[in-house]
Amino acid sequence: MKKDYILTSLFAFFALSLQAQNVSEVPKLVVGLTIDQLRSDYLDAFQALYGSRGFKRLKKEARIYQHVEYDFIGVDQASAVAAIHTGTVPYMNGIVGNMYMDRNTLRNVDCVDDSHYMGIYSSESTSPVNLKVSNLSDELMVATQGKSEVYSIAPTREMAVIAAGHAAKGAFWINDDTGKWSGSTFYGSFPNWVTNINDNDGLDTRIDNISWVPSLPVGVYHYLTVEANQQTFKHNFKDEKVNKYRRFKTSPMVNDEVNKLVNACLSGANIGNDEVPDFISIAYYAGNYNHLPAEDYAMEMQDTYARLDNSLADLLEMLDRRVGLRNILFFITSTGFSDSESAYPVQYRIPGGEFHMNRCAALLNMYLVALHGDGQYVETFTNQEIYLNHKLLERKNLNLTAIMNECADFLVQFSGVKEVYTSQRMQLGSWTPDLEKIKNHYNAACSGDIWVEILPGWVIVNDQTGIKQVVRHAYTSVPLYIVGWDVRPEIIETPIKIGHIAPIVAQSLRIRAPNASTLSPISNFKK
Repeated sequence: MKKDYILTSLFAFFALSLQAQNVSEVPKLVVGLTIDQLRSDYLDAFQALYGSRGFKRLKKEARIYQHVEYDFIGVDQASAVAAIHTGTVPYMNGIVGNMYMDRNTLRNVDCVDDSHYMGIYSSESTSPVNLKVSNLSDELMVATQGKSEVYSIAPTREMAVIAAGHAAKGAFWINDDTGKWSGSTFYGSFPNWVTNINDNDGLDTRIDNISWVPSLPVGVYHYLTVEANQQTFKHNFKDEKVNKYRRFKTSPMVNDEVNKLVNACLSGANIGNDEVPDFISIAYYAGNYNHLPAEDYAMEMQDTYARLDNSLADLLEMLDRRVGLRNILFFITSTGFSDSESAYPVQYRIPGGEFHMNRCAALLNMYLVALHGDGQYVETFTNQEIYLNHKLLERKNLNLTAIMNECADFLVQFSGVKEVYTSQRMQLGSWTPDLEKIKNHYNAACSGDIWVEILPGWVIVNDQTGIKQVVRHAYTSVPLYIVGWDVRPEIIETPIKIGHIAPIVAQSLRIRAPNASTLSPISNFKK
């Protein structure tokens, strides 16, 4: 009797051991958190503001790649998320930015606009139509024959949809006008767990009672120096009659709203409770309030990181409680850009000036008229790109390559211009490190014929919007944290590219990497 009991116990022990080994072969859940505008310098500078449950916990438990590089120019929310989740650059994945120039209408359009699909809790017609390759969500759904629960949750539409890709079961973002969690008919039916939050605990029912005030004693916020010492701050979102949800989405308070929906997703979608791996893509915000320079809101910027640390801590504990971090592969990184800083004060006499693209485009058109006769040779411009009138050049029997070279020779003489690149040079020119980053951002379907590189220290002025962008060419990188799933804690100083993230995750899930991902995965990071 005792012998049978021992045999039975041993059998049960080995069965459980085998089951545990099978579970650990792939994570039950992958969570990818992209923190919009997270800055490595601020992350380090504000450490004294953090508790023990967030970034300090990651420092002990995570594998940290200190220097992850975006290998293309013009990084923003959409292009960053596309690079993270596809493992490739805009040249291949098609997402050059949140907005791109539609050559047919000569208007800037949103990268996820698609009139074929209706919005849910939104008037915006949306799909990932411009994402030209597969991403992690797509490959996981294909590998599991649609059995995985795959969702994307972000404050903004672009980040949510690009991470969700083509095959996810849902992408959700906060509507700018109503504060409701929104979606698209592209992804099929709208889950009840999202509807329940919208109907019973929506941001629109609470925002008038939400104020953003310092979360810590004001005396600790002394890590950003400004000429005028800021005493305190208070932002009542109800006072914003038109843009209160847009303003809210540029505050750290939005991260707790994201956590709220993630919690509903974990329970409502029954995530991480079977042998089929699931995937949730999440986005936080850590940029400047109302997209104004940090020196205008120095205390707010520091409080943003203090609150970000707390939101991250809550998320870690939520995931551990719901699924268990040992069953989760959790990666955290940044979009790798930040809102423009103010121009250098005049009294310091740092070289620079203002560069106006509208004037540049107008003078270029006048130059081409003088050379080739009347016509609107420059169709339009956006950012630092100029679009030529191809139909006019064909009617005049003018060679596009020759005209682009004429444009480059003319524009390079402008004050503030460092270099001018034609689309042909971007695609066929001799390799240089600078040219590679420019080419990686170029996409023939929507990029301009001419790209004007401006000297560092100069300010690019958009006369249509009034936005001023200070040019900086300094080296920047972002951190990558990988935690959970028995990951071995270690700090890695060797630089890697942002495109390494997708193959790392794909290899961990034992699925194919996205179809345009060419970088090798980085392995041997488990205990």
